[in-house]
Amino acid sequence: MPVEITWWGHATCTVEDSNVRVLTDPLFARRLAHLRRRRGAMPPPGAWRADVALVSHLHADHLHVPSLARLAPGTRLLVPRGAPRAVPGLRRLSHLRVSEVAPGDVVPVGDLRIRVVPARHDGRRLPVGPHHSPALGYVVEGEARTYFAGDTGLFEGMAEEVGPVDVALLPVGGWGPYLGEGHLDAGRAAQALAELAPGSAVPVHYGTYWPIGMDAVRPHEFHAPGAEFVRLAAQRAPGVTVHRLDHGQSVRLEVAW
Repeated sequence: MPVEITWWGHATCTVEDSNVRVLTDPLFARRLAHLRRRRGAMPPPGAWRADVALVSHLHADHLHVPSLARLAPGTRLLVPRGAPRAVPGLRRLSHLRVSEVAPGDVVPVGDLRIRVVPARHDGRRLPVGPHHSPALGYVVEGEARTYFAGDTGLFEGMAEEVGPVDVALLPVGGWGPYLGEGHLDAGRAAQALAELAPGSAVPVHYGTYWPIGMDAVRPHEFHAPGAEFVRLAAQRAPGVTVHRLDHGQSVRLEVAW
């Protein structure tokens, strides 16, 4: 059975594997604070449908409470441990089945195993405050092993922590002209790809949102990361097939462990 990956923009993807729909970091907003959606149509209501949704960390462009509120009653939602304490809005989502997870946890969903792995990123909701939660990645194991990195920088032992994977959904950019600590740009993502050595990769987390009023500030950081990742991946990980998707586009992959 093929695995199908759909990229809706930013870090939001649908992974369909073993008749289970997995949704990553749901963000269905035209505008978020000072950010606006600059590319790609808004995902249609069908994109909201999932059996389980995964939240990688607490930043508002990854844990977006209004988007999570659109999920159907009974949807499983995995969030970093401590998230409901740090983000009170989560506690109002009583129609969802919320589970707090941390690296090392394994959650069965239908015929899938969802394995929680670490990420190198600031896991706080705000830059200040007492609440801390781990930043996470997830490996969806079914017909394929699909790694959703969330937001992360390179870290020692990354390949060992993530384990063997068939598909990697890697962030290659950001939502502003500068990337801080704990992020992958196109070059670092290509290096991560060489270490992880999956069969296929899909670049995400670029070319969707951009700060209002900053159209002329380093615009190549908005437009270029996807193509740059394809170029660098061909040099550093030539055995990996990279699928650069448009917003709303899908790819079907035949894989076998």
